[in-house]
Amino acid sequence: MAYECLFWRLMNPATMNANACYSCVGSGVIMGSDGLLDWVRLDWVRLDWVWHRSTCVEKAVNLAVFEKARDDKMDLGIAGRRALVCASSKGLGRGCAEALAAEGVDLILNARGAEALNETAEFIRANYDVSVTAVAADITSEEGRAHVLAAAGTLDIVVTNAGGPPPGNWRDWRRDDFIAAMDANALTPIALMTELLPGMTERGWGRVVNITSVAVKSPIAILGLSNTARTALTGYVAGVARDVAAQGVIVNNLLPGLHATDRTIALDGMEAKITGEDIDTVRARRITTIPANRYGSLEEFGKTCAFMCSEHAGFMVGQNVLLDGGAFVSTF
Repeated sequence: MAYECLFWRLMNPATMNANACYSCVGSGVIMGSDGLLDWVRLDWVRLDWVWHRSTCVEKAVNLAVFEKARDDKMDLGIAGRRALVCASSKGLGRGCAEALAAEGVDLILNARGAEALNETAEFIRANYDVSVTAVAADITSEEGRAHVLAAAGTLDIVVTNAGGPPPGNWRDWRRDDFIAAMDANALTPIALMTELLPGMTERGWGRVVNITSVAVKSPIAILGLSNTARTALTGYVAGVARDVAAQGVIVNNLLPGLHATDRTIALDGMEAKITGEDIDTVRARRITTIPANRYGSLEEFGKTCAFMCSEHAGFMVGQNVLLDGGAFVSTF
């Protein structure tokens, strides 16, 4: 691919006289209309001399390249890897599965409901050049987990995900409610990591992304069961992620805020019943709490997850990546 570039040097204004203009082949730095530059790679240059806006100004940067064709996408370096994506028949899990498939990752899809799962698997097979295996099972049970892992074989990437426990009031929750929440949203991802991390560390590469919730950073009263379980998982990951990072295995958490999912619609509906408002009024009010002024999309959530699974995330260790449109307000 051919490029044209400008190579500018910063000089004393009294001595500024011209711009050095280069043409090049390869990558380089993209120069915007405002003259600001972003780094890319440069392979070869040739010098000419031109005037720039009749200013006779030379500016300094190392190498600046204007790329005429900017349709190249970032290579995440995970094509041919093999990933398990839990709860991937719809919602955030499906968004992650499609984003990984777009990067050439072969998939093991899991969910409880076979019909929706198989529909998703067929869609991904038809639209992406990857292998897709669908395993309908309850991964929160020991039997279901064993079934999924037997079908999955060797895995490079794991995206843990499970629907949150139902909303409610602390006065009504009992021990069994907390145990069920812990099983689904803490002990299941912990069990998957216990099973899969040793193989990843032995092979020297692996990625785990746990989909948790914004409630880890900003607890939501009616989601106390979820607050409790997901915070427990967060504490576990904080230690484990740092223990395996030196072996090339990267573990992080991805915290969704309000996204356009069935879960969000259900919560909108519950609030509407409590307040006596229609659901559109509730949704409009909730959106006003998000600086981005909208719910998040499944596509952008999935692409964030795909990056966290990529070759380029090797220095991101034990982090809680918040994707909430700016709703959580904090300096740090």
